[in-house]
Amino acid sequence: MTGTAAPWALLAELTHACPLHCPYCSNPLELVRRSTELAADEWARVFTESADLGIVQAHISGGEPLLRRDLEEIVAAAHRAGIYTQLVTSGLGLTADRLDALVGAGLNSVQLSVQDSDRENSDLIAGRTSYAAKEKAAGIIRAAELPFGLNVVLHRHNLDRLPQIIEMGERWGADRIELANAQFYGWALRNRETLLPTREQLDRAKQTVAAYREKSEGPELVWVLPDYYEGVPKPCMGGWGARSITVAPDGTALPCPAAYAMTDLRPPNVRDHSLEWIWQRSEAFNAYRGTAWMSGPCGDCPRRETDFGGCRCQAHALTGDASRTDPACSLSPDHHLVRDRAVHAGRDAGTAPDFVYRRPGGARLAPAAQEG
Repeated sequence: MTGTAAPWALLAELTHACPLHCPYCSNPLELVRRSTELAADEWARVFTESADLGIVQAHISGGEPLLRRDLEEIVAAAHRAGIYTQLVTSGLGLTADRLDALVGAGLNSVQLSVQDSDRENSDLIAGRTSYAAKEKAAGIIRAAELPFGLNVVLHRHNLDRLPQIIEMGERWGADRIELANAQFYGWALRNRETLLPTREQLDRAKQTVAAYREKSEGPELVWVLPDYYEGVPKPCMGGWGARSITVAPDGTALPCPAAYAMTDLRPPNVRDHSLEWIWQRSEAFNAYRGTAWMSGPCGDCPRRETDFGGCRCQAHALTGDASRTDPACSLSPDHHLVRDRAVHAGRDAGTAPDFVYRRPGGARLAPAAQEG
């Protein structure tokens, strides 16, 4: 397939190394080793090719991108290519001097993650002491007068504090708060029984968001829908291979950051092919484009141009077949895989969370995890 419309965004995963161990981490279960990471000059070529392809924005992410000592050089390369950059960070390791250097290199905005408004629970979810560092980082970002977004992954163990989370974002000076209900791939799928909220929790949360949106002031609230309760699947990245490219730390190019687990995808690598070839011609990016691949209830569904059959990564994770209708859809023959989990969610909600943290071997950390 050629002549596909240009993408507009690049997710640049500079490293999978991270000081946090979040049980819903979006990185794959098998993390890319640091020894295989793209060098700064390779990222510079990726940004140049991205701009030539039509990409206008890059999310500089990880893991934790601040762990790259050449981060300023990488940001400068994106700036030279004319690409708007957003640093996606845990905030750990961010200092005023480091942020000044990044702004000097051309950084345009920052998105800071936080796990909860409650300090103790935030540290528990992150797997280490980190809340204080995040609060300090928020002050540094605000003082730099950069566009400032806050990202909070929502799940059973923080959703009931949504009002306090929004108030924290207001207090920290965020311009935008992304309230992202956990999506169950990778680490989050491994922790699904612990993370999945109840329908009652979600109903209360929706009411909270609606009430805050009626206020004339305050940060923009972005509510990322959960799909275990809606019965309608979300469009997969706006359509598979339609809007965005993810480049992993080792140069693997993916249509979606959750597509690592699709073992039969055979994703290309930017070290072997140009980004233009990857976007237009690679099998991986063309695998589920458009609607011709659809079968079952998706084939003649009036929503097929809206939700594109739902999430391919979720279909693969739950059924082993990425071409099946997303089980989140009420019309999917596999919908019971989602429905039954949702019905039984929260039966152990009164117990302490038993997270499998993002660590080699899936080690479990004690609730009193300490820094170091």
